[in-house]
Amino acid sequence: MRRVYLDHAATTPVRPEVLDAMVPFFTEKFGNASSIHSFGREARTAVDESRDVVARALGADPAEIIFTSGGTESDNTAIKGVALANRKKGNHIITSAVEHHAVMDSCKSLEQLGFEITFVPVDGTGMVSPDDVRSAMRPDTILISIMHANNEVGTIQPIEEIAKVAREAGVYFHTDAVQSVGNLPVNVEQLGVDLLSLSGHKLYGPKGIGMLYVRKGVKISPYMHGGGQERGRRAGTENVAGIVGLAKAIELAVEEQGEYARRLARLRDMLIRGVMDRIPDVVLTGHPERRLPGNASFCFKFVEGESILLNLDLQGIAGSSGSACTSGSLEPSHVLLAMGLPHEVAHGSLRLTLGRDNTEEDVQYVLDTLPGIIERLRAMSPFGR
Repeated sequence: MRRVYLDHAATTPVRPEVLDAMVPFFTEKFGNASSIHSFGREARTAVDESRDVVARALGADPAEIIFTSGGTESDNTAIKGVALANRKKGNHIITSAVEHHAVMDSCKSLEQLGFEITFVPVDGTGMVSPDDVRSAMRPDTILISIMHANNEVGTIQPIEEIAKVAREAGVYFHTDAVQSVGNLPVNVEQLGVDLLSLSGHKLYGPKGIGMLYVRKGVKISPYMHGGGQERGRRAGTENVAGIVGLAKAIELAVEEQGEYARRLARLRDMLIRGVMDRIPDVVLTGHPERRLPGNASFCFKFVEGESILLNLDLQGIAGSSGSACTSGSLEPSHVLLAMGLPHEVAHGSLRLTLGRDNTEEDVQYVLDTLPGIIERLRAMSPFGR
């Protein structure tokens, strides 16, 4: 049976070049980067060189890079760290109604400490309006956190414009760029952000490693306590192999980003056109143009997304009904509901996200397979057309 992986927004395979760079640090170069002997110094050199590579890829200074365990830790560190360090200045945070749960739940946890959170709305395409962010600003606002690109529907947010709003008010601005790095050009100076999160396994690197960019001068408290690693900003023995893998992955991603995005966009458009032409009562979710190059997301009326996924899986096709982090939930996606979709329509969601190994033949296989699945499910559905 043919196998087609279309869930690259959930995770990606480690590239061979990345694995090759990592392997020595599991074996002969196994030293602790905090040790002062030659084994430790060898590991420390690898960490420092990797930090330089990551900083260069993002247009940052190496001292502004903090290695973490992934996107979730980076988001938690950015939001809670800025909030707690700047509490005397204010207790108000602005975010959006379509953020990843790592951001939304971090903000909600701060409400228990007396912080006030404003969740700005989005339009029907999942887009945040900079004017809505400006209107939500208060004298006690200390942080804005808006994702660069949505993990479920692929909508790319107007980060540069929102950054101007933040800068005019003297408020820190964080963006979750987990989905965008490697898919879009990402330069912290051009974006105008103060903090930026990313994760290795979304860009053909290893799981368990991520990064937080913190602009020089940003007042932030550490989230992890213990040792003095990462200049006292993130305790814990450095994941040297993971750091090396992240650096190699982001180096390759930035080098190949333009052609990679163009190729994925062609396949994405082929997939979207095919689905919309062949299947009735389907809604394309997300912005029709300002979307990630590999993201094709839909809602199929009169069917359940989980049933679609199970039937696709039986045909060797891997997809998602939304964020992999909430795939066990029976509730419809908060992103789709925030975009104004009714519950019954949001329940029929399907996200197909392309990657570097996908081909036109893969897309054609999906287009040959999916219409029949939807037709069969609708024939069995009590909500049928």
